[in-house]
Amino acid sequence: MTRQPPPNHDRGLTYDLATLHRRRFLGLVAGAGLVAVAGCSDKSTPTNTSTGSSGVDEIPQETGGPFPGDGSNGPNVLNQSAIVRKDITKSFGTASGQAAGVPLSVELTIVDADKDTPLEGAAIYLWHCDAQGRYSLYSDGATDENYLRGVQSADAAGKVTFTTIFPAAYQGRWPHIHFEVYPSIDDATKAGQITRTSQLALPEDACSAVYAADGYDGSAQNLSRTSLGNDNVFGDDDGVHQLATVTGDVDQGYIAALTVGV
Repeated sequence: MTRQPPPNHDRGLTYDLATLHRRRFLGLVAGAGLVAVAGCSDKSTPTNTSTGSSGVDEIPQETGGPFPGDGSNGPNVLNQSAIVRKDITKSFGTASGQAAGVPLSVELTIVDADKDTPLEGAAIYLWHCDAQGRYSLYSDGATDENYLRGVQSADAAGKVTFTTIFPAAYQGRWPHIHFEVYPSIDDATKAGQITRTSQLALPEDACSAVYAADGYDGSAQNLSRTSLGNDNVFGDDDGVHQLATVTGDVDQGYIAALTVGV
């Protein structure tokens, strides 16, 4: 069976505000206002999904969950230079583990929602669970690892790409990937202000195919027990602003693409 994170994972605003570091809370207030903070649990709030003058939607502000690894709730990998990398399948520093699973390339395009222009130089910190549903640094069996975490800077087209694996489905959540947007690499690696915290949702057809493969024990059963519509993060709008476009197959791997308006 897929190992599950503790039951308080991503359980909503009350838990996350209690565990967030002060700089995370101040960053959210300064960057989006108290209404956006409340939007962590209510995507119907217009502030979180407003449409810019050029028609690009802002991606909803979400909880980072209890396993961010950014110093707001326990360990901090952002202050380690090796965190800036494209391939996040391996641990770095004194850790040596590697996450196994179906290959996945995550392509995020960071866009100014008001101007519909790419945000060159913006930075993305991205993290997710492994094929057993474990988060490095936090979960039993992976506390000494820091794989499936990395930072990339957007190119002239606003694009960042991560080489990773398809994450598991664990109990109570739709398959997802976490990320934080920062103004720059310097801000990301020095615990600067976060522009936006959100999550990417993976489509059901790709998830079903992956979870039939070896190494994802329990994920198919967990997937069958939830949906985008009842997920506590994506449920308000069926993940319409966060559902990635995914191409590929189990043998060759997948590419998940999402435009992130901020």
